Amino acid sequence: MTDEAQPWLVVGLGNPGKEYARNRHNVGFMVVDLLAGRIGARFGRHRRAVAEVAEGRLGLGGPRLVLAKPLTYMNLSGGPVAALAQFFKVPPAQVIAVHDELDVDYGQLRAKCGGGEGGHNGLRSMSKSLGTKDYHRVRFGIGRPPGRQDPADYVLSDFSAAERKELEFLVDRAADVTESIVTRGLEPTQNAYHGS
Repeated sequence: MTDEAQPWLVVGLGNPGKEYARNRHNVGFMVVDLLAGRIGARFGRHRRAVAEVAEGRLGLGGPRLVLAKPLTYMNLSGGPVAALAQFFKVPPAQVIAVHDELDVDYGQLRAKCGGGEGGHNGLRSMSKSLGTKDYHRVRFGIGRPPGRQDPADYVLSDFSAAERKELEFLVDRAADVTESIVTRGLEPTQNAYHGS
């Protein structure tokens, strides 16, 4: 059940710093940056959480969005997320994590609520700090690393030249999926986006 009066907290997972900006692991930051542009909001440091936050509405009189980029590095993302959820009084059901996903092929996007973390340390930290796994996720497929490359190295590498040709479109689509969860709900979003 969602509460119309409560904002939605949309968390882009990633690592702060220029050296990480184009990494596969930072696709969550890319999506919330785009969403901030769409709602005409600017990121600034939050006084209660180690995060950059932007606030606005989805359309005229639409749902309130709090967009967040934790600045603690991926593995400690949960602390800032829990602090923001408490500060803005957002229930876990209205938290959306946007993150890279090794178990989904590149070019595929998946929306879900709850479930496991699939070895994703940012999600693991969020689940621990929120005290529940029952929050929404927008899973941005990055696929498995080629050959014997270590997944930890793979997620911290930049998208390939071939992947970059589609990246802008996919980030845009991930922002659409995120907005759809807020405005239409999870099941209609899955029906609309999972077939493509």
